[in-house]
Amino acid sequence: MHDLPPMARFGGLLATDLRDVTSDPAALDSTGWWAVVADFEGRLTCARFGDVRPGPAPAVVPGRWRGPAPHTWTSSLDRAAYTAGVRRIREHIAAGEVYQANLCRVMSAPLPEPAAADVDALTALLAHGNPAPYAGTVRLPAHGVEVATASPELYLRRTGRTVTSGPIKGTGRTAEDLLEKDHAENVMIVDLVRNDLGRVCATGSVTVPELCAIEAHPGLVHLVSTVRGELPADPGGGTGWAELLAATFPPGSVTGAPKASALRIIEALETAPRGPYCGGIGWVDADRGTGELAVGIRTFWIDRQATGGPALRFGTGAGITWGSDPEREWAETELKAARLLAIASGTHQPLGGTPR
Repeated sequence: MHDLPPMARFGGLLATDLRDVTSDPAALDSTGWWAVVADFEGRLTCARFGDVRPGPAPAVVPGRWRGPAPHTWTSSLDRAAYTAGVRRIREHIAAGEVYQANLCRVMSAPLPEPAAADVDALTALLAHGNPAPYAGTVRLPAHGVEVATASPELYLRRTGRTVTSGPIKGTGRTAEDLLEKDHAENVMIVDLVRNDLGRVCATGSVTVPELCAIEAHPGLVHLVSTVRGELPADPGGGTGWAELLAATFPPGSVTGAPKASALRIIEALETAPRGPYCGGIGWVDADRGTGELAVGIRTFWIDRQATGGPALRFGTGAGITWGSDPEREWAETELKAARLLAIASGTHQPLGGTPR
């Protein structure tokens, strides 16, 4: 029986003393501090904790995390299936059905000691080997949620009425690797995020303070933009987290444009549910009117109901445009996954440094 106590860890805070769990997003505008995991397919878990205190990233304790053997990882789409999917998306683009679609695959490996597997111990390894600005843990074993994230991407930050999103599109080993295709891809998604936020923000308030900035992360670089808007001043409190999520979920950077068409294509081509990967993961402080949800990329989760026994899962993918080369897109998914899978399997030496 897996009986580790519920907890969450984000932004230098450690949350314990679980008080409430709900799937109702309106709870995020009630009271208390909440950990949030929204699966790509729409399942929402909001957990309110009673004890929230400063808590730095957990120390790495040798042997505390025993991950899968490196050779046991499998992919929901192999190289041939993935590159065929890229070609199919280009056909959809040529037909005018979509401008861009994200094609993802889920990596899985059996856990060697499921009863002892603690995602917070994996978070410790990630914090040292792949530091990330939106890293965190949500551990709710009784509710089927055990997530460790090293996400570099901001989905939604809310401070009072101000809402900010930081979509990532464009990845390379170095800045010199970034192509015109990467910039075009980013601009497309910025337009989509502006449109999503415009559905709930005050008219004329949505701006793009930063477009296609280059950000360095461990082992790669990204193009990152910033989109910001103001929720309308509503004395009745009519625009909150429920409306924000309804307008913007799933995040545009991991779906495509137009979003509805991209989602139909994703459903047809992908063979495994994404789960927390490409969803939203983070925290909300309802008392202070603040919150920060990351896009669930660079994210591991434990699936204790997996066929064949408990498994560790991890997702990787790429945005496909008309300018995409199938083999290059496969290589991008490999680049995004390699470092983190090595850390989870214990074959990567931790690095020092700060996330930004």
